[in-house]
Amino acid sequence: ALSGEERQVLSAGFEQIEARAQTTTAAAGGYTVPTEMMPELTRSMLAFGPMYDPGVTREIVTSGGGAMTLPTVNDTAVTAEAHTEGQTLIDDGGKDAVFGEKTLDAFAFNTEWLRVSKELADDSPFAFEALLGSLLGERLGRIANAQLTTGSGSSAPNGIVTASSLGDTAAATTAVTFDEVLDFTHSVDPAYRAGPGVGYMFNDSTLLALRKLKDGDGNYLWQAGNVQGGIAPTLNGYSYSINQAMASLSDGAASKVMLFGDLQKYIVRKVGAPLIGAISDKDFWPGFGVAGYIRFDGELSDTAAVKHLITAAS
Repeated sequence: ALSGEERQVLSAGFEQIEARAQTTTAAAGGYTVPTEMMPELTRSMLAFGPMYDPGVTREIVTSGGGAMTLPTVNDTAVTAEAHTEGQTLIDDGGKDAVFGEKTLDAFAFNTEWLRVSKELADDSPFAFEALLGSLLGERLGRIANAQLTTGSGSSAPNGIVTASSLGDTAAATTAVTFDEVLDFTHSVDPAYRAGPGVGYMFNDSTLLALRKLKDGDGNYLWQAGNVQGGIAPTLNGYSYSINQAMASLSDGAASKVMLFGDLQKYIVRKVGAPLIGAISDKDFWPGFGVAGYIRFDGELSDTAAVKHLITAAS
């Protein structure tokens, strides 16, 4: 079934010749081998919660961003008086209830535009629109947590640390003792030490310092709970939240390193939901741009409900 040309080649026989294979090295063929990339992306991570979490604070979601007033009253220092039979009750207004109010606004934050070229979107093995949307969502989460933690309260949310009142001051600038933690816990009135929202808040390095505290016999004081029994770790019987936006003991003098109290007395006002938008117009075409936007505010409704432990001033 061979052609005449093929028969002629075979009948002529062959001689040994050098056989040098094309390899993946440079000019031998390597330039034709594309660089391969694993079809996955390694993303660096950084914890940023929990102030935007409705399970820790109290959440109010509104459709509009108009100012919301929050009426307040503190009548704790006023008592009744002994009554004498036949005596006319005093009516001079000296014990009238005094009301106040706090305001929840709606401060806006954005991520700025991220521009994606058409070539990058076409050639990448990842769906860049979805990937960047996820990253920008985390950026919004970080700014929300930071502002709701340490916001100044001036043209910004009044962060829970900023709004909290002094509970106790540690004797050292970079350490706390367990006695100080107990004193700090009991600086919050018992009226605020019951309920589902009561707990501690501190960053992870402070948690580590607390876990290292020992008694006089060298035994750790920390109660780690029981994973198998479904018992969560607690501190003095209270839950705790890790907030990496809070100061750590290593930050030194006058650092507010721990919060305790009814954390749900801190109100987070959210205007709708965070927005992640993608657009392709004449400014971005033929690529597209992705950006994120969020509006929120935060305020502690009762400053006696949440207190802070601060390190020594010097």
